[in-house]
Amino acid sequence: MLYIRMFFVMAVSLYTSRVVLQTLGVEDYGIYNVVGGVITILGFVNSSLSGTGARFITYALGEGNKEKQAQVFSTVLIIHYILAILIVILGETIGLWFVYHKLVIPADRMVAAIWVYQCSILTTVISIVSAPFNSLIIAYEKMSAFAYISILEVLLKLIIVFLLVYLPFDKLIVYAILLMLIQVIIRFTYTLYCRKHFDESNAKIRFSSQLAKEIASYAGWTINGNLAIVANTQGINILLNLFFGPAVNAARGIAAQVQGAIMVFVNNFQTAVNPQIIKSYANNELQYMHSLIIRSSKFGFYLVLLIAFPVIFCIKPILQIWLGIVPEHTESFVIIMLATGLITPMGIALINAIHATGDIKKFQIYEGTSLLLALPIAYLLLKFMNVSSEIVMITCFIVELFTQLIRIWIVLPKIKMSYRYYFYNMFKYLAYILPFIIIPFFLFHLVPATATILNVIVFLMLAFAYMLSCIFIVGMDKHEKQLIYDFIKQKFIKKV
Repeated sequence: MLYIRMFFVMAVSLYTSRVVLQTLGVEDYGIYNVVGGVITILGFVNSSLSGTGARFITYALGEGNKEKQAQVFSTVLIIHYILAILIVILGETIGLWFVYHKLVIPADRMVAAIWVYQCSILTTVISIVSAPFNSLIIAYEKMSAFAYISILEVLLKLIIVFLLVYLPFDKLIVYAILLMLIQVIIRFTYTLYCRKHFDESNAKIRFSSQLAKEIASYAGWTINGNLAIVANTQGINILLNLFFGPAVNAARGIAAQVQGAIMVFVNNFQTAVNPQIIKSYANNELQYMHSLIIRSSKFGFYLVLLIAFPVIFCIKPILQIWLGIVPEHTESFVIIMLATGLITPMGIALINAIHATGDIKKFQIYEGTSLLLALPIAYLLLKFMNVSSEIVMITCFIVELFTQLIRIWIVLPKIKMSYRYYFYNMFKYLAYILPFIIIPFFLFHLVPATATILNVIVFLMLAFAYMLSCIFIVGMDKHEKQLIYDFIKQKFIKKV
């Protein structure tokens, strides 16, 4: 269900991105990306609380204690309401000052930028108070709910794209307001679903101060890591704005959307696996947990590689056909961010593993500090060496690679997995498969920018089929191949 949803979302998102870019223009598109990022930075604590809430809810579900499940959900919900109030206060003071006095925004677009900012605050608040309901859906592994509601969301976004073209008002302001209204509808839908299907969300509100202390303590150690993630995304985006202006933000926004579209493959996969990792640890099934970590890392890497590599080799015509107007730096940003995306699946599995243990203090200090280095390093390079925006993005890639080594070093002893077991099972097939995939691509020239849409589609289909064959033949063990054979037999051959 998640993958059916994904293909639908991707198709609509790619179409709407083109129309929005052409309707808003490069400058307004960049303003939307950077201004919305300011409130994201102020709300970085939400990421910590959301992850913590999801962990406590899932863990309680794994224990099977109904009373505790209801108490955990109620406590998490109240904490999120308190956070939402704090975000409004910070957003209307520090954040508003930063937008007015620090961001590089043309004077004639400042009013529109403030509209975008205020809509972003309301959207963020709605997202914060809805996060516990989303965590509940994931904990119960009701992935079909995400699929159907996500399809509703993209349909609404498709509608506003058509409205954006024809409404006779400031396009940037209209776009921000309509996106905010969509979030209100979607968040209400998630809440309604939970109220209907899960008893916890209907239980009497009960605040446990002891549980709140545990959640706050746990979330406190995750703040460093989540601050680092925000710094590596919105922080870098604001840094690019300060040194290069909103046009570069537009290029990075498009690159982030391409990366996001491809990372949906991994996110769907990990969303389905993550509750199992936590529950297997809660039930002391460490061998099964280790197997989940290895397989989710490996197949997550394959999923990104399967899409990202062919896209990189014909990026020029893809961007030209997709966008029509291609902001400067977009091509190089996409390539660097897709390369960074190859590391992400391996990191996600280890992050979820350490969260399952609950012993995250050392992990958050080291991982968060490592990721945070990207922002000051990028600033120093821009300030004193006058480097290009591409060097900033490469810096983020190097920091992410270094951070993954830190994750391996810290997490494996915590879950009683040996380094030898991890590296052997994780990389033996990757070492076999990469030469089969990379070498043939480099034997051919890149697909020219003048290629037609038919040329691009043929190339992508052939590349996809070739890489999929390599992954199956060389990149899987006997057990994994047998699982696929059994799945095909059960789903297709018997029906025939």
